[in-house]
Amino acid sequence: MTAVPGAREVREEDAFDVARVAAWLRENADEPAGLEDEPEVRQFSGGASNLTYLLRYPNRDLILRRAPSGTKAKGAHDMRREYTIQSALAPVFPYVAPMVGFCDDASVVGGDFYAMGRIDGLIPRSTWPADVPLTPEQARQLCLNVVEVYAELHSVDADAAGLGALGKGSGYVRRQVEGWSTRYRNAQTPDNPDFVDVMAWIEANQPDDVTTCVIHNDFKVDNMVFAHDDPTRVVGVLDWEMATLGDPLMDVGGALAFWIQADDSDELKMTKRVPTDLPGMITREEFVAAYCDRMGFDMTPERWRFYEVFGLFRNAVIAQQIYYRYFHGQTTNEMFALFGPGVQILDRRIAELLA
Repeated sequence: MTAVPGAREVREEDAFDVARVAAWLRENADEPAGLEDEPEVRQFSGGASNLTYLLRYPNRDLILRRAPSGTKAKGAHDMRREYTIQSALAPVFPYVAPMVGFCDDASVVGGDFYAMGRIDGLIPRSTWPADVPLTPEQARQLCLNVVEVYAELHSVDADAAGLGALGKGSGYVRRQVEGWSTRYRNAQTPDNPDFVDVMAWIEANQPDDVTTCVIHNDFKVDNMVFAHDDPTRVVGVLDWEMATLGDPLMDVGGALAFWIQADDSDELKMTKRVPTDLPGMITREEFVAAYCDRMGFDMTPERWRFYEVFGLFRNAVIAQQIYYRYFHGQTTNEMFALFGPGVQILDRRIAELLA
């Protein structure tokens, strides 16, 4: 079988009883065909939140998702919710993987997990694969296709999909401002900034919701699968851990916090996790313009500043929560040590925008 990029040996602290999982899948999978044998298990190292594994059977590949140990944020890592959202979206948004089964029996792996089919395709990481060259014209088209898929998601009829009860109604922006500020205070470590002035600015400048729709909350290029025969075409969207009903402009602001472009500072490029700086890639400003034109939203640079600042702050909170686990010895993954300095870089970027 062809190797799957990014799938590596399972870290000792993240290992589980493969035979027990295989037995559970044989007995409970929605479609058990091809699951007769015990799979080879590999772990994807790209994510920094929920743990993701490749289960390779002779004639079938599955993806298993479970929460890490030593979690910090209350309400995070809800495997049932992640499974339910994708199950509901599948009929109306053709970019989610087929769900295979959800398990809430803690005796199997120590907590909830779910399994899904693997979407075959190209998943970019911090750099674009050298063996899949993109012309500047293709790179631009890839970006515009990403915008289109984003708009398709934000246009899903949540009630018709059975997701009408997913969110908490109006006031999404306010809840996000309050919630992420609280999360940062709870995850702060003495070696990182306090963000007091930033949180005060966000509180004072928050807008009303523009509308309410299904949002992904982590819509970045390394959570997408692109077609092998046309690497500009999106065939899958992954990692629905933070999906909910909310304000789409807040979703875009969060997504563009990861969008490092070619003319950014060398320091900001140190935070790059997705290859959005290739020749031909659109800028953040162009992304916002294309998205707002597609969705019919009026936008100005001054109005967008709130969403950009909040997206960067939210990104800093996520990084700080991950770093908190490393700082307090809840994980031995050395990759997580890098998130601490990343928070400081984001703090300086926000200061530039607010100056």
